[in-house]
Amino acid sequence: MTTQNQKVAVITGASQGIGAGLVEAYRKLGHAVVATSRSITPGDDPGVLTVPGDIADPATAERVISAAVERFGRVDTLVNNAGVYVAKPFTDYTAEDYATFTGINLAGFFRLTQLAVGHMLAQGSGHIVTLTASIVDNADSRVPSVLAALTKGGLQAATKSLAIEYATRGIRANAVAPGTTRTPMHDPQIHEFLDGLQPIGRMGEIADVVEAVVFLENAPFVTGEILHVDGGISAGH
Repeated sequence: MTTQNQKVAVITGASQGIGAGLVEAYRKLGHAVVATSRSITPGDDPGVLTVPGDIADPATAERVISAAVERFGRVDTLVNNAGVYVAKPFTDYTAEDYATFTGINLAGFFRLTQLAVGHMLAQGSGHIVTLTASIVDNADSRVPSVLAALTKGGLQAATKSLAIEYATRGIRANAVAPGTTRTPMHDPQIHEFLDGLQPIGRMGEIADVVEAVVFLENAPFVTGEILHVDGGISAGH
């Protein structure tokens, strides 16, 4: 169990990359963490509860929130980090691509956030942070990404809508919109190309994104914010 005042963060896509960095960061903040992904395995930290499952399946959301409440008694922060991103010419996307993007990026966000907000309302406080993508705000002809724009753009709009709907009830909603970030998702052979896409001349690091989430966590007057962590992409090329 948590101590009486210990906060609890639920983090999706938590087994590697940004998600693993977020688990570590929230533990350093003193939160207990419920970490979920398809491939996650239990660790040695009793303050981290792992729940394996496909976030596109609504049953996973039910299990994750139930486990959080059963083990730790509350849900203070939800970080919707799980996501999929594949750049393809628009007409090359398949029906399977569409189902994957909408399942992970939208359905996974929707049910988990609904359940988390229910508990946050009962507590009178909470924070939702969603990882979107800078390409939503600044399309790039070199990186055609319509399915990312369609789904991550929806999350960005939903973040503002949630922030306003719950502004008087103690729940904040924010988003972090990364540019290209150096994670296991990207083949090292294209790192130089990806570095060159960023105005600042390099990809973001996992720590850049994690620190932005931590900033939002510690910013009680900030809600409805889309925080771009993208080396300048959202400003122009």
